[in-house]
Amino acid sequence: MGTSKIEWTEATWNPVTGCTPISEGCEHCYAKRMATRLRGRSGYPEDEPFKVTFHPEKLWEPYHWRKPRKIFVCSMGDLFHEDIRWWNLNKVFAVVEASPWHRFMVLTKRPQRMRGYFNFLRSVWRVREWPASNLWLGVTAENQQWADERIPVLLEIPAVRRFVSIEPMLGPVDLRRAFGTEGPRQTYIEQLDWVICGGETGPGARPLHPDWVRSLRDQCQAAGVPFFFKSWGEWGACDQMKIWRPQEHSVPGIRPFGDYQDVFRVGKKQAGRMLDGRTWDEEPEDVNVSKEVW
Repeated sequence: MGTSKIEWTEATWNPVTGCTPISEGCEHCYAKRMATRLRGRSGYPEDEPFKVTFHPEKLWEPYHWRKPRKIFVCSMGDLFHEDIRWWNLNKVFAVVEASPWHRFMVLTKRPQRMRGYFNFLRSVWRVREWPASNLWLGVTAENQQWADERIPVLLEIPAVRRFVSIEPMLGPVDLRRAFGTEGPRQTYIEQLDWVICGGETGPGARPLHPDWVRSLRDQCQAAGVPFFFKSWGEWGACDQMKIWRPQEHSVPGIRPFGDYQDVFRVGKKQAGRMLDGRTWDEEPEDVNVSKEVW
């Protein structure tokens, strides 16, 4: 039924699967690992399971989910990958428009192509009401470099909600940077509606510094932007874990951040998602989304 364990969504919908690496955050891609385990099953090719693939048989799945859901679109790929033709994107967004009782959330590492697609709809087809009111658009930005490249492009695209997912968070990110050359200059954080962040999971996972997360939270609080902390990933710092028994763990602590306290690879469950004594599950409200089933 598309249900998901991803903390900030309720369901996933994958009319497109597969991707190709584009930046540092792709190095230990969870979707690629999962596709490899599913090779030859569930629509993942036997010979190349993470090949970019459009799945027409999955198109109308959300339309048949009668209960309203928060849906992460393409958790197993990038909807705006160059190998997905625009006429197939048209089909995906037709389902979004036909299912106004759901919230659809799209994340991409290719905002330039997302901008080009929606510009096409608005200028060539004269579609003025897009993106739809139940569609949230976002980018992944794992460090400052990619935040500076991707967020300004996202902010050029009209949307009822625009958000950034800083996961895996591989370094400090300052969303208070100004952008634009015409008129009053504004910062990223002033134009975003939601910020998500989290650590890396899986083999080879890189640790997350608590001060990076604190800084992001504080930026959001100062700007009045909802902040969602997904998890610490595989590595936990002693002062952030709810239950800490170092004698139970064979992996020694390391100090990847200089003088900062030891962090231990304890697994996602043990590391948890508490930041300074509480969880952070903030999110924006929906905008003009019908909750009635057609």
